[in-house]
Amino acid sequence: MKIVAVEPILLNIPFGYGARGQQSRASMQLLFVRVDTDAGVSGWGEAFGFKICPATHATIASLLAPAFVGQDPSDVAGLMGKVGFDFKSGGRSGPVQFGLSGIDIALWDIAGKVAGKPIHALLGGKKRDRVGAYASLNGFHDAQRAAADAAQAMSDGYREVKLHERDTACIAASRAAVGAATPLMVDVNCVWSPDEALAMAREWEPYNLTWLEEPVWPPEDHAAMKRIRTETRVPVSSGENAQSPSDLIALVREGIVDVLQPDVIKFGGITETLPVMRAAAAAGVRLSPHSPYIGPGLIASIHLSAVMDEDAICERFYLDFDASPLGSAADATNGTLPVPDGPGLGVTVDEAVIARYRVD
Repeated sequence: MKIVAVEPILLNIPFGYGARGQQSRASMQLLFVRVDTDAGVSGWGEAFGFKICPATHATIASLLAPAFVGQDPSDVAGLMGKVGFDFKSGGRSGPVQFGLSGIDIALWDIAGKVAGKPIHALLGGKKRDRVGAYASLNGFHDAQRAAADAAQAMSDGYREVKLHERDTACIAASRAAVGAATPLMVDVNCVWSPDEALAMAREWEPYNLTWLEEPVWPPEDHAAMKRIRTETRVPVSSGENAQSPSDLIALVREGIVDVLQPDVIKFGGITETLPVMRAAAAAGVRLSPHSPYIGPGLIASIHLSAVMDEDAICERFYLDFDASPLGSAADATNGTLPVPDGPGLGVTVDEAVIARYRVD
């Protein structure tokens, strides 16, 4: 079996948000990757993401695709290691690594389809039929709107909520809206200096956060994040802005985080995420995949979460997309996501949705 084509597919899908009332409209760029073989078996992956999508698309099309065409996909780890080494001058982060991540997921999809098994079976077998999901809310920066969306997420069956807010009024209002016992997380996307982050973490101690995510700029300031862990009662999470799988493992080994958040479509796909998962498990550090997507990246995260010994909750954007390329496979019900049991990723990509929202 040989790879005959690697195709990046850029999508732009509109969504509504705001207490399910469609109060605001926006759209999200998604970058799917399709890998075709001469055996008629195709695999789907997803590469990071958001504003960097056009650069990753160009990297896959012009650099990575030619390196994979003609290769035997049967040894996924071996092939990924070889091509990754060939492109080492492109760095272990950025569009090269993002593109490799999407291709890796597609190759695992192919491997599962050839074997007639879901990816979780190739990884040792699932431990659960559904994985937990938390509602990842849009950033409103308005206390009333943030609280309303948090309350609506709870009404829709979510049991855990994550805010993208930066001021105390939003945190206080949202905590009141979801109740004292509900796990509440906050992602501030690296907005603060180390001193600001420490001061805000102390200010937010009364709100009993499950974690404070990416509190410091620059995100590689490990000393600052460790200070927050040791000098406040607020748990720290990080990982999505690490520079490589090795840096993710360093966050664990150096005691920087309470919660590690690897992103399967940023750090080399399933192949590179597996050693990160093992390192976190060995250190007793909680792992929660960073997965704010609705495509193959989310499904790959579900497969990885399903094989973990400890329960892991996946991120699920709390948005109303105009259409889903995966149908209902990425839909959360009562705060959980289904673990697919079909071959490979175990999902069917809706080609009509792809055609409708394709922009490349």
